[in-house]
Amino acid sequence: MNMFDLTLSTEFFHMLVRLFICIVVNLLVIDRLYYKKSRRREFYFTFMLISIAIFLLVFFMIFVLEDMKGKTGIGIGIGLFGIFSIMRYRTDSMPVREMTYLFVLIALSVVNALAENVSLLELLLTNIIVVAAIWLCETRLKIRPCKMIQYDRIELVKPDRRDELKADLEERLGLKVKSVEVGGIDMLRDMAILKVYYEDEKMRVSNSVDGKVKLKFTELTENEAN
Repeated sequence: MNMFDLTLSTEFFHMLVRLFICIVVNLLVIDRLYYKKSRRREFYFTFMLISIAIFLLVFFMIFVLEDMKGKTGIGIGIGLFGIFSIMRYRTDSMPVREMTYLFVLIALSVVNALAENVSLLELLLTNIIVVAAIWLCETRLKIRPCKMIQYDRIELVKPDRRDELKADLEERLGLKVKSVEVGGIDMLRDMAILKVYYEDEKMRVSNSVDGKVKLKFTELTENEAN
């Protein structure tokens, strides 16, 4: 096909239809299932753009190279390499919940990009199954909000003084503490790392800094910009 041809091929038109379905489904997953509970804007941005980029990457790598004398295998290899490389698209570790959403959205993008020979009904049912599975997990499995804190009264971390520890945390944090997990203990600085599970009426998961006890300078400037 001439690169200056302004007409749309049948394959490209079908791709636009699948792209529209992919965007609508991903927007539903991100906005109504993920963001509604977490309120983390940075992942909203990342999930949406990565899903669209992966869809287009897979389509052009596979279906464009398919016209180049049967080099589909090369296209699949390059496409899969790009997909799994994107899993390292971060500088810090990503929480398990966010990583799961990223993987699901990438999988949806790949499925929709490859569904050239699948009927529209089958494609819609596939997307509905995935969305229903996410909705079921989000509604049935209650995520306990928690905070990671550095605690200075290590004499209270003893198992027999757990009630005193909870009472002290509730007074200082202003939260209804449900349970406490004790991590590393620094005897030299009289400090312990605690994971505090608390009761939250809105039942939202932790925000982007709840799990951190130290922030780098780049993270501080990022938070100021937001």
